[in-house]
Amino acid sequence: MTENPKFYKETDFQESPIGKIPKEWVTKKTKELGEVVTGITPSTFVKEYWNGNYPFVTPTDMTNSKYVEKTERTVTAKGLERGRIVPKDSVLVTCIASVGKMAMAFDDCLTNQQINAIICMEGVNPHYVYYALGFRTITLKSWAGQTTNPIIKKSLFEEFPVPLPTSQLEQKKIAEVLGVVDLAVAKAGEVIVKTERLKKGLMQTLLTRGIGHREYKQTPIGKIPKEWDVSKLDDIISLEYGKGLPENSRIEGSYPVVGSNGIVGYHKEALVKGPGIVVGRKGTIGAVSWIDEDFWPIDTTYYVKIKRSDVFLKWLFFELAHLNLRRLHLSDVVPGLKRELAYSRRLPLPPPPEQQKIAGIIMAIDRKLSIEREGKARLEQIKRGLMDLLLTGKVRVKVD
Repeated sequence: MTENPKFYKETDFQESPIGKIPKEWVTKKTKELGEVVTGITPSTFVKEYWNGNYPFVTPTDMTNSKYVEKTERTVTAKGLERGRIVPKDSVLVTCIASVGKMAMAFDDCLTNQQINAIICMEGVNPHYVYYALGFRTITLKSWAGQTTNPIIKKSLFEEFPVPLPTSQLEQKKIAEVLGVVDLAVAKAGEVIVKTERLKKGLMQTLLTRGIGHREYKQTPIGKIPKEWDVSKLDDIISLEYGKGLPENSRIEGSYPVVGSNGIVGYHKEALVKGPGIVVGRKGTIGAVSWIDEDFWPIDTTYYVKIKRSDVFLKWLFFELAHLNLRRLHLSDVVPGLKRELAYSRRLPLPPPPEQQKIAGIIMAIDRKLSIEREGKARLEQIKRGLMDLLLTGKVRVKVD
């Protein structure tokens, strides 16, 4: 890379300021980058159009990956004729509802009407356009306005400006640098997914089969190790109501305020001595959160009190998560977790030493996951920093 050029020029898009760019660059509207195509959905009433070999892309298929390699639905050759074919390496942008999601077409495909595709013309590198638009996602979303169902019409999307190096080689080099980081982020994500699967499988085995057992017995909840007991949740814990706390009281202090899906603020006082377990009562019903320090559970939650001395708290946390309490709710106007249903659940109860060993293994995987997530977050931060430097021309790539 070389240092910035000494001379810049201001861009003239008042409605979407880009700022200064290198004097060798230009600013292009999306319609000047190539053809903009809005997707079409073939009739879902015609069976001959569906379940074929061609991808049909919707916003749901556009995840954090650069390419859409797999779609929930596919179309046949007949279905393909009913839409507009989007070629490989086209840039896909959602412009209705979930505005600003970006991806690239992995192969020829169709898209639904929520997606505008840019089929880049010669001289415009589609990978560069993908990163340049992704870098300006916040600005793009602002064009949709603050509405219940945000939308950027095709005619407006075609006016969206993008800074563009005039050298196609410079475009390519910028995209390659960002692509390397993208690949590292994707690999980190794959490791996280695999580790999460490992954790899920290990939890299922450890919490039902234990460690190193050879003899099992049949119980009302299935086979468990011979040395284990079966107990109702009511015999082990009580679920205590959290206490309401105004939102303006959750903005300062050192004690976590815990809602049905984790920490929602901090307060000057604590209601419960930690470490502890919080279970979602309303909102995210049955979600289980672990809190290391003293905390304040609000009124959308239960907090756990242990009734027995032979229960290891961390093991109980994993067991409660495994029990899937989300299903045990009242179907009324405001659904909520019903304690009586939770209390009636039976669970296998290992001896305390084995509880600690089981918890220790799962905690080790959690530590590994934490390290992997932190690494991925660092890579994403590096990517964002590089985008800021390269896609604005603050730092130029060396072009031979």
